[in-house]
Amino acid sequence: MAEDTDLEEGGGDVDQDAMMAEWEAMADDDGDGDGDGESGGDDAPAGSTRVLDQNEIDSLLGVDGSAVDDGDKSGIQAILNSALVSYERLPMLEVVFDRLVRMMSTSMRNFTSDNVEVSLDNISSARFGDYLNSIPLPAMLAVFKAEEWDNFGLMTVDSALIYSIVDVLLGGRRGTAAMRIEGRPYTTIERNLVERMVHVVLGDLSAAFDPLSPTTFRFERLETNPRFATIARAANATIVVTLRVDMEDRGGRIELLIPYATLEPVRELLLQMFMGEKFGRDSIWESHLTAELWQTEVPLKAVLDQVELPLGDVLSWAPGSRLELNCSPKSAVEMRCGDVPLFTGHMGRKTNHIAVRIAGQVQRDDEQEGS
Repeated sequence: MAEDTDLEEGGGDVDQDAMMAEWEAMADDDGDGDGDGESGGDDAPAGSTRVLDQNEIDSLLGVDGSAVDDGDKSGIQAILNSALVSYERLPMLEVVFDRLVRMMSTSMRNFTSDNVEVSLDNISSARFGDYLNSIPLPAMLAVFKAEEWDNFGLMTVDSALIYSIVDVLLGGRRGTAAMRIEGRPYTTIERNLVERMVHVVLGDLSAAFDPLSPTTFRFERLETNPRFATIARAANATIVVTLRVDMEDRGGRIELLIPYATLEPVRELLLQMFMGEKFGRDSIWESHLTAELWQTEVPLKAVLDQVELPLGDVLSWAPGSRLELNCSPKSAVEMRCGDVPLFTGHMGRKTNHIAVRIAGQVQRDDEQEGS
């Protein structure tokens, strides 16, 4: 004990000085971490804030250059665009527009008497105001109305397709690109020819939606100024479908814009995930199944009478016992398939066989409740 006391007395000052130095160093480290060198340790106020640098501010606002290039939204931009619903939540739209592409390939060939190929480039979501600002002018904008849904849509035909259609319909030679004359308004002939093409596309669009929900897309008007084609609020979410029309060395793009408000009446149907062109129906399989059902053999029982007896009486039966039935040769016979009664009839004879002539159909209990 004496040795320990002497050691403590001899080195107490040194240990305390070293301990205080360690504590001060720890306090300085905490102050630098919490207050960024401006305040330290226990002296830092509770409401102190740290100044953000430019990279952190860009990341918070979602205007980082890499995020914009990749098409990803982050920060406040992600919050502002969170109201947009991706079209992928409506799986049936892809089926509808696939049908539209196949039908347009045929109808456009008949319309132009030329080899036309229609392809689906992209399906995306966008705000209506952003889409109007991004339309490359000059272009023609056709406003159409879905009669049964009581709302509107927009079809944009770019200048390349306009001049190509005019060139094809008016007998332009193949192998030469359509001549574009910029800086002038579209003529009446050009508007009329494009309007005829819009009617063809709207007819195919109506036919593409028919298996899902029959609707009629009616042409309203043709505009060349996007301000006059406003069919929704600028912030409303819409679906933009880009179609590519190729006519050998000529062609262009058609863009269909349908607001989500227009598709609201059939939203439940668009959420379903059917496979195939018939939206879940396979006509070949249906006809095969129907043919097999008609050839199926089912056993039928002719029940003349039915008696309920106690189990003791049944066990007491012996050879020679008689069971009395409450029926006569003229009583009605009930035809059953399993335990399900189907028909009633009368017993008779045909050649050397016992036969039953059907007199009526038995109405089951579930049919009576339904009626």
